[in-house]
Amino acid sequence: MERKGICVAGNMIVDILYPVNGLPAPGELTSIQDGISRTTGGALCNVIGDLARMDSTLPLTALGRVGNDADGEFVLGQLKPFPNIDLSMVKREGITSFTAVMADEISKERTFFHYRGANARFCEDDINWDTITSALLHIGYILLLDSLDEEDAGYGTKMARLLCHAKERGIKTSLDVVSETGDRFKRLVPPSLKYADYCVINELEAAQVTGMEIRDEGGALIEAKLPKILEKMMEGGVSTWAVIHSPEGGYGLDSSGAFKKSPAINVPKEYIKGKVGAGDAFCSGVLFAAQAGGGLEEGLEMGNAAAAASLSQPGATEGMIPVNELLRLRAKFS
Repeated sequence: MERKGICVAGNMIVDILYPVNGLPAPGELTSIQDGISRTTGGALCNVIGDLARMDSTLPLTALGRVGNDADGEFVLGQLKPFPNIDLSMVKREGITSFTAVMADEISKERTFFHYRGANARFCEDDINWDTITSALLHIGYILLLDSLDEEDAGYGTKMARLLCHAKERGIKTSLDVVSETGDRFKRLVPPSLKYADYCVINELEAAQVTGMEIRDEGGALIEAKLPKILEKMMEGGVSTWAVIHSPEGGYGLDSSGAFKKSPAINVPKEYIKGKVGAGDAFCSGVLFAAQAGGGLEEGLEMGNAAAAASLSQPGATEGMIPVNELLRLRAKFS
């Protein structure tokens, strides 16, 4: 079978954005401003939406769950306009997952209150491997997909088992995790690294995965530690590219042991309308370069360009533009 394109699996979420003028301290009150909006979110919606906007000819397949409710209709309705996204394998059951996003209009930062809903039941039984012709499977987020985060006697977790079965079928694998405090990283992430060709996570998640400090007491990124942190990710099983993204830029290690970095694109402050989708946009850029046969450095540069594009709009994917325009955007601000 000739494989082509990308299959994106995992979280499908409705994000309800509430603009606020500053996030309150416990016990304090802040007012929600005009401009409440609804948009899609989650690894599946964000990454597949970005990829569809980057290249309308790239075959894309969605694997996930939404509810039998109005929010489920809304999620599918946002993705149906893209003819290159195959939604036939999305299962409908229960209540659609949603996140109440408190969007600080002053700092442009976001705080998230999440209801797991239908995503919690997404599992490998939802996937018909015989019908998937994609060359690459990206799945996210570990720690936010309850059924796949369950323990598995043979593989450590059911997520790791799913990734292994994909690789056995000749499909390249990529994974992402969600930022979370606590000790679940040490239990749930390492089993999946063994079956990942690509791992694209942010700097805080990388610190959790490896147990190494990545920022100093003043909050500055400790760039000298990044090669070792990435090396530990590769030692954990990542076979092709281990990638870290941060506000400072993208950093990666490839299978030959070569360390690459690409600074973030320095867009003007007034250009930034929101940061909610920047991480998934970066991941989308890396995946696009990977499936196109590009090298790690090209992947980091495309990731930074995609992240910069996403900053231009409040929603997670609305700012994404075709690949040739991403290259011009990078050149303009570089």
